[in-house]
Amino acid sequence: NRAVFLLTYEQLLQRRLGRYRHVTSLRPLQLVSRLSLDVTIADHAPITDLEVLPLQSSRTSSSSANSPSGSKTAGLEGPCSKTIKQQDNVWRITFSPNIVQQARISTSGILGDFVVRYDVQRELGIGDIQVLNGHFVHYFAPKDLPAVPKNVVFVIDTSASMLGAKMRQTKDALFTILKDLRPGDHFNFISFSNKIKVWQPNRLVPVTPLNIRDAKKFIYLLMPTGGTNIDGAIQMGSSVLREYLSGFDSGQNSVSLIIFLTDGRPTIGEVQSATILGNTRSAVQEKFCVFTIGIGNDVDYRLLERMALDNCGMMRRIPEEADASAMLKGFYDEIGTPLLSDIRINYTESTVGYVTQNLFTNYFNGSEIVIAGKLTNASAESLHVQVTASNNDKNIVLETDVPLQHRQLETERRLGFPLGSIAEHFAERVWGFLSVKEGLRARLRSTTTKEREDHIQRATNLSLTYHFLTPLTNMMVEKPVVLADGTMETASNAAPEADETPPAANDLPVLTPVLRLELSIIFLAGKDNRRPAKKPITISKTSADGDPHFVVEFPLSKLTVCFNINGEPGHVLSLVSDHKYSGVTANGKLIGAPAPPGSHKQQRTYFSTITIVADRPKRAYIEVTPRKVILDGRDRIVLPCHSTAAVDSGVLSVAVVGKANVTVTIGGNISFVILLHQYKNPAPYQRDHLGFYIGNSKGLSDNCHGLLGQFLHQEVGLAELPVQVGAEPSTVLKVKDRSVPVVHKSRKIYSGTQSVDCWFARNNAAKLIDGQYEDYLMSHMFDTGDWPQGTNRM
Repeated sequence: NRAVFLLTYEQLLQRRLGRYRHVTSLRPLQLVSRLSLDVTIADHAPITDLEVLPLQSSRTSSSSANSPSGSKTAGLEGPCSKTIKQQDNVWRITFSPNIVQQARISTSGILGDFVVRYDVQRELGIGDIQVLNGHFVHYFAPKDLPAVPKNVVFVIDTSASMLGAKMRQTKDALFTILKDLRPGDHFNFISFSNKIKVWQPNRLVPVTPLNIRDAKKFIYLLMPTGGTNIDGAIQMGSSVLREYLSGFDSGQNSVSLIIFLTDGRPTIGEVQSATILGNTRSAVQEKFCVFTIGIGNDVDYRLLERMALDNCGMMRRIPEEADASAMLKGFYDEIGTPLLSDIRINYTESTVGYVTQNLFTNYFNGSEIVIAGKLTNASAESLHVQVTASNNDKNIVLETDVPLQHRQLETERRLGFPLGSIAEHFAERVWGFLSVKEGLRARLRSTTTKEREDHIQRATNLSLTYHFLTPLTNMMVEKPVVLADGTMETASNAAPEADETPPAANDLPVLTPVLRLELSIIFLAGKDNRRPAKKPITISKTSADGDPHFVVEFPLSKLTVCFNINGEPGHVLSLVSDHKYSGVTANGKLIGAPAPPGSHKQQRTYFSTITIVADRPKRAYIEVTPRKVILDGRDRIVLPCHSTAAVDSGVLSVAVVGKANVTVTIGGNISFVILLHQYKNPAPYQRDHLGFYIGNSKGLSDNCHGLLGQFLHQEVGLAELPVQVGAEPSTVLKVKDRSVPVVHKSRKIYSGTQSVDCWFARNNAAKLIDGQYEDYLMSHMFDTGDWPQGTNRM
């Protein structure tokens, strides 16, 4: 005889330090003749960086959750007899140790956690949205963003209860954290017990070798003694940080936070939790976030959790037996690299009925924002998503449209086969789970009885609807009834009943939705939820596009001139050169392609890359390809070209209209528009390429040069040459002191949407341009070399 127990549960995996972590508890506590564990991971996106950790004991398991590498964690022993198989986006891991292998781990049987960590491949700059049965889930985990400087105050408990291992491990963690502070950060330390000591009174200091050395000395001399003045410590930390932020030295776009650590309850000063929470809110004034850490079993975790929730932070619990040093360092790693602040994610109001939390104070590297919503408009063809955020001194805007029907079919195809019925209602259940979490957190923040009861009622109703086990519901296990024929009576489908007296525990739902399902995300710009109307771009005709075909507009002369440049693949051409005066340079790199059938050319060339260097007020480099835009200055930001995005740092802004164009604006009076030519199914002679258009040249100097720049402030004229007997009339263009033969032509610009009549100069623009073709070849993409002084060499 044997008994088979089946436990089906769902869990929404949290992404920490760039990985998801799935834990299976193995507790046979005896040697088992046949022990086998199968873990199947299926995801919407390709799975990357999959890692099976050594078996974790209860102590090391919690520590390794915050360890970047499993090898740094002292597990029981590496999993033996494990096999890993991959098929598309599905990975299968099997762990099947025989009795001898189990005995090597422990003679009394395995007692540990089998841990698998992994991440998924993400599209550039955008997350993933999945749509299923009238609901959607949106995962947002941007990358390729520079870290935002932070202002951090560490508030450390040095009461007598911290004596011994707690204090030693805390010091070890702080020494390590000091090494990880970045040059742009500012910091301070405060210790508290009966007395409160501030390392650097009334200020935060920059990260310098001298300040790091002095901070280490302060940490080394910390001595546990006395009681626990939590209220006084938070007030002091808030005062120091608030005063720094009000000064001229603080960065306006930095991220500010307090990291508060204690192992006990308040015993000195104010000891009433409600008063401490009110004092904290008044001191913080929504100017920064408070992150709280509790060590051991004597902590008022309800107070710490409420303090963090009230002030845009989060709370972390460190068990008494855990490695506090590793967990403290891991927690700091999670919040130590802010990438975005003031994140707002909006969706089409007429399409979405209810969305879970969509405003976030900060986004930290390696984490993930998950939003779920109800789709209320069944006839809607697409969902418009808009994300706005700040990165240091830049405002970032991303947006895109999600085709709902196509995305639902894609979600069903990618998840339905490997997961079967498990995935049928996952999007709706994720929405329900996140809604319950919000209700429970809102309950903690409630200031009135009615408000608290409303949140409890809503969370209870959702818990019952989706059969979630929460602090507000009970799970009932019914003993099956054996019928006369030996069969069992069908179990009732009764939902769990609401607890008449909800417990005071603050735990969030225990049973939670089970998949980490990737979605396609969309970010939006602007403060308006409405979708912005697409306006046609209005730019000058002065451009280099296609083969490449150059067009130059002379407004004063009311003439348009065009010419071709037959370059070689790999050549970098100077388009605009004004480095000495306005500080702006634009270059283009050529790529080759076979000529189409019937062409008189052997090959064609196009611009594969456009680079722009802006030297004022600070040097910045912009590199545009048909697939991505790289903005590299003090920080580096990568934007995809398939979705709409914008980065604005005041003097310099870059705006991408997905699959259409990129606009670079410098100083408000110089702008370039780069058209994106992309082919879904290119012919052999087609290549994805770029078109370069000058939108605004008012800020470029009269001395500007380059293949296009030299004509921006010129005037030209036309002249008819005397007609000889039997010859066709001929026209010349007067440029400076040169006469250039031209013929009348029509040329298409703006991706073929407009035609322009122009005077065409043959022979690779001989005599039209200053010098020769070779004079416009640059040594590399960001070459700002000045135009050689002299006249046209003919």
